[in-house]
Amino acid sequence: MLEQLLTEQANPASAAIDTVSIEEALRIINGEDAKVAAAVEREIPAIARAVDAIAEAMGRGGRLFYIGAGTSGRLGVLDASEIPPTFGAPAELVNGIVAGGEAALSRATEASEDDPAAGARDLVGRGFGARDVLVGLAASGRTPYVLGAVAEARRLGAVTVGVSCTADSELAHAAEIAITPLVGPEVIAGSTRLKAGTAQKLVLNMLSTAVCIRLGYVYGNLMVNVQPKNVKLANRARRIVGAAARVSQERAGELLEASGGRVAVAIVMSRKSCTREAAERLLEEAGGRVAKALAGEKDGTVVR
Repeated sequence: MLEQLLTEQANPASAAIDTVSIEEALRIINGEDAKVAAAVEREIPAIARAVDAIAEAMGRGGRLFYIGAGTSGRLGVLDASEIPPTFGAPAELVNGIVAGGEAALSRATEASEDDPAAGARDLVGRGFGARDVLVGLAASGRTPYVLGAVAEARRLGAVTVGVSCTADSELAHAAEIAITPLVGPEVIAGSTRLKAGTAQKLVLNMLSTAVCIRLGYVYGNLMVNVQPKNVKLANRARRIVGAAARVSQERAGELLEASGGRVAVAIVMSRKSCTREAAERLLEEAGGRVAKALAGEKDGTVVR
């Protein structure tokens, strides 16, 4: 029964939250939020297994799909949408599907979550196949829309991951890899946009970021494939080139211009004292990994 789900329970810590001062109410919320990171930490081994599976699938030409309803679905779409500008990854590499479609991103259409066939249909409609990986997102772990999509993904032979915040959930049993941060009852009973939503966001951050690190989209801790498409990103790109190539900001700007605005190319051009064409070739041979393209470089080799 739904009332037995952990995500639906009343939280004793916030039982009188409507009678206390606003400052005290905020402290109650903050105290509950502080429990989220620890709950996610306990799931790191499972998250690591998911990262390995996703990276392996992508190495075979597969893609990552998130699917969910309500807050869970919106979080998946958000994470997917931020991968291309952050890491310079192809737009189709990470995909987000939310029950109710694009309209559900700005307006609640929660009734759409009750149809398992719709989940399977939406997944197949986006071209999901056996090489891909599906991450199903459902705080309760019992959303029919998500369970229908996971069942279809398994039928196709794809890897499936389930992220929920309820122990022993249907989603945890349905997916091959279960990630289950148990954050406890919400401050407002059943409002899973709160702690459960925060936990899911943290898990998604870890999944996509770690996968992109594994794929070579990061050098050190720098996003070396960032796309300098506005003033802020252009400034960031210049700072990244300056730090990674060990050159001045002025020189970094020159390298970026010479590289056609490609941060990784600019770094290799400087560190390897080579032309844009040679840098592009080195990166291609290295599978886009800056560290590998720079392998064998003599320490201190800098072009100023």
